Amino acid sequence: MMRVPSTLHSARLSLQATCLIFAVLAWPAHAETPAIPANVVQIAASGFTEVQQDWLTMRLGTTETGPDALTVQNQLKAALETALRVARAQAQPGFLEVRTGQFSLYPRYNSSGKVNGWQGSTELLLEGRDIARITEIAGKISTLTLGGVSFSLSRQAQQQLESEVQTQAIERFKARAAEVTKAFGFAGYTLREVSISSADQGLDRPIQPRMMAMEAKAAMSDIAVPVEAGKSMVNVTVSGSIQLR
Repeated sequence: MMRVPSTLHSARLSLQATCLIFAVLAWPAHAETPAIPANVVQIAASGFTEVQQDWLTMRLGTTETGPDALTVQNQLKAALETALRVARAQAQPGFLEVRTGQFSLYPRYNSSGKVNGWQGSTELLLEGRDIARITEIAGKISTLTLGGVSFSLSRQAQQQLESEVQTQAIERFKARAAEVTKAFGFAGYTLREVSISSADQGLDRPIQPRMMAMEAKAAMSDIAVPVEAGKSMVNVTVSGSIQLR
């Protein structure tokens, strides 16, 4: 009997082992290839409602100038403290909330680049659901001028409406899924994935109140500032995919 040389025998064994390793490594990759899902449909449905805005924000402020920073700072402080005394007397969480806004102080320069004075500004915000009380207090504050008015939905109204509209959107999604399933001739479906998004969109242009001079503001003291709320549309969208079966 002819004997196979040991070197040739070792080479054959090494080649067989190498092929086996490649086969073992290649097999899991081939086995784990995910199957392409069939009969999957992407759908979406929305629910929405229009409601009266119930949250008013009034922005009042003033600008002062003076020869030095301390003088301007004291002027702003006096104007703000006077306004705060008037507003805090009627403050109530959720109905009339009072908070200070920006406070700035900076030097003024002449044509030579040297400081020739100081200028500063301060701001007070009145906001809440009691529109009559807010506008009345704004009319009583004589040390600040009206700088901006805006309406929106309160957090409480936003959360309540989103919950109601979300239920509406989900029911529409389910109806849409059943309609699509029937149209394609399938007996039913299973939900694969779903996402829910919401938005609050104002339907009216922002209110741009006419700026009033300090003299005019003092003259109309105790007169409520006229405002009118707009509407917002709360929208919830449900989107996802279903597996027809």
